[in-house]
Amino acid sequence: MSSTKADRKAADDAASWLFNVVTSVGIILVNKALMATYGFSFATTLTGLHFATTTLLTVVLRWLGYIQPSHLPLPDLLKFVLFANCSIVGMNVSLMWNSVGFYQIAKLSMIPVSCFLEVVLDNVRYSRDTKLSILVVLLGVAVCTVTDVSVNAKGFIAAVIAVWSTSLQQYYVHFLQRRYSLGSFNLLGHTAPAQAASLLLVGPFLDYWLTNNRVDSYAYSITSILFILLSCSIAVGTNLSQFICIGRFSAVSFQVLGHMKTILVLILGFILFGKEGLNLHVVIGMIIAVIGMIWYGNASSKPGGKERRSLSMNGIKPQKHDGLPESTEVDEKV
Repeated sequence: MSSTKADRKAADDAASWLFNVVTSVGIILVNKALMATYGFSFATTLTGLHFATTTLLTVVLRWLGYIQPSHLPLPDLLKFVLFANCSIVGMNVSLMWNSVGFYQIAKLSMIPVSCFLEVVLDNVRYSRDTKLSILVVLLGVAVCTVTDVSVNAKGFIAAVIAVWSTSLQQYYVHFLQRRYSLGSFNLLGHTAPAQAASLLLVGPFLDYWLTNNRVDSYAYSITSILFILLSCSIAVGTNLSQFICIGRFSAVSFQVLGHMKTILVLILGFILFGKEGLNLHVVIGMIIAVIGMIWYGNASSKPGGKERRSLSMNGIKPQKHDGLPESTEVDEKV
């Protein structure tokens, strides 16, 4: 790869991560204000509205000719929607049934599960430094976020479903883009309508079960509606940036480096909502996590740091997605 191409790839990678961090942190802060300040606690229905907005945008872009026709077989679409919706529902139920500490531990466990999926399904091999850097990130984020930890049977089952479905959904984003040569918007164009329809159908009933409140009985105001519209607008960028980042890198890299968002949310929460929750051990955890992320970025980019020794599943050929060529070597760098 020439120096110019390498520089361009590095700039594109940095822009992709920045896009994801800004939109993800933004939607967390907006949703926190919407739910805590205005009492809109219907998380699943809100997610359905997010995908409905994303669907609308993809339809407009396809009509304008910015999204080219593509094909995604129905069985693969249904599997993806199943994983994605189980992830959303599982996370919401896990948060309700578990302590915050155990919920955070469950989120952290997505990294080793994603590693397991890449090792088993893609025959990826990690170097010792890459493995150690992942452990450092896990340690740092755990110090930041894990407080009280209590477990019960139904909460544990919900957490297991949430972790595995989320990891499978993120793996599948990368897999589908490679297998069918789909760009991020192409894949969103296939998956967002199905997710919007299913979540808007199930969401109100699930939210009623979780909150004992009906979404149609909520006291809507101009301000709360504006926050809902803002959340939906930012969600388009969040959904797109997730597909871009996982497509360019992998689910594991998305999880590891994505914990920078956790740290930024803690810092911005301290700035915007007061000093609660920010103390010495949280600051130490942030520092440890950042060191681990820098180490992971360096270790995984070295030769042998993280390699796919054979392509996942029969019939997959290296293809281009999001404008980037993928290596055609047997020992493919991921």
